[in-house]
Amino acid sequence: MADVTPADRPPLGLRERKKIKTRQAIRAATYALIEEQGYDATTVEQIADRAEVSPSTVFRYFPTKEDIVITDEWDPVILAELRARPEDESWADVLRHVMRTALDLSLAEEPEVTRLRSRLGVEVPAVRARMTESMAATGRLLREALAERSGLDPDSLELRVFAMSVMGGLLEVSHYWAETGHRDDVRELVDRALDVLEHGLTTGKA
Repeated sequence: MADVTPADRPPLGLRERKKIKTRQAIRAATYALIEEQGYDATTVEQIADRAEVSPSTVFRYFPTKEDIVITDEWDPVILAELRARPEDESWADVLRHVMRTALDLSLAEEPEVTRLRSRLGVEVPAVRARMTESMAATGRLLREALAERSGLDPDSLELRVFAMSVMGGLLEVSHYWAETGHRDDVRELVDRALDVLEHGLTTGKA
């Protein structure tokens, strides 16, 4: 199957476009305020005012301030890409392709937001905790998609361990990237993480 591109997606209705616009306005306001005054000083009331919506609207789209920070639009893209890969492709090659696609889109559309999100995941305990919860939810989606490819039970121990190992590795990539000042290409860091999952850990001893 061909890769999924924005042009392949069905057109959205007016109501859905308005929802997306509102979500984007809330996220943009949040990131701008955090850049200006820091995470802790930024309130939902300020976010609502900057986004020109009510605080109740903010909470309708995002249950917590942490959710605004960590929420992105890439889970559906990742799952669509994963399901579109050839059936005989190895899991490692599938994941490399899927993650590189998602990262290319994220870095092309919102590079500063991607970096800020990773930094907040290191610096703000509440964001870090919510990010971990979110990755667990994404892990459940990942194992369902992998179950379709492998024929394994999505609730099997083996698939649960594998999916969460992938998600845990990606979370550590995000933290490492931020802790090292975003100096490396995050796509190469993801490749290194997948190499560890595929081949195991080398000792570094001669």
